[in-house]
Amino acid sequence: MKITMVMVCSVNGRITKGNNPDVYLWSSKEDKDFFLPLVKKSKLIVMGSKTYEAVRKNLDLSQNKLRIVLTKNPKKYSVQAIPGKLEFTNQTPASLVNRLRKLGHKSILLLGGGVINALFLKAKLVDELQLVVEPLIFGQGQLLVAEANFNTSLMLISHKVLNRQGTLLLKYKTEK
Repeated sequence: MKITMVMVCSVNGRITKGNNPDVYLWSSKEDKDFFLPLVKKSKLIVMGSKTYEAVRKNLDLSQNKLRIVLTKNPKKYSVQAIPGKLEFTNQTPASLVNRLRKLGHKSILLLGGGVINALFLKAKLVDELQLVVEPLIFGQGQLLVAEANFNTSLMLISHKVLNRQGTLLLKYKTEK
């Protein structure tokens, strides 16, 4: 199963500006033009509860798409769950991936957040990182990977300048 992590961040690795989780307030049009088609074509998306809370008002729960939210407390969201469309689980990344593989899924779009990103990277489950880097620096905000004692190596697959301001699309392969 191929797992692709997709994120937007500032030059200094912030995925939120301060405490505001709405990346659309600071990310470029080019990021949206890259990101939204990926989400639209993906049949399986995994995210953390903070990401879910940030996007839930705009979440399209159309047919043939499964959104899975990793949370420490799935019961908190039980009334929001929609079988086959929106699931909440506290499974480990490895057990979740094994379950989804057995169900016949071939790929996951991982739209984590710092905690979820760290969990999947530490478990060596991520195959590719697609990262849009905006030419901004935030003094505060959530980090791309919320784990202080964590290291991994990446291999650049491709890079592209998306606009005149210098927004970059970087694609990396992870080393497992």
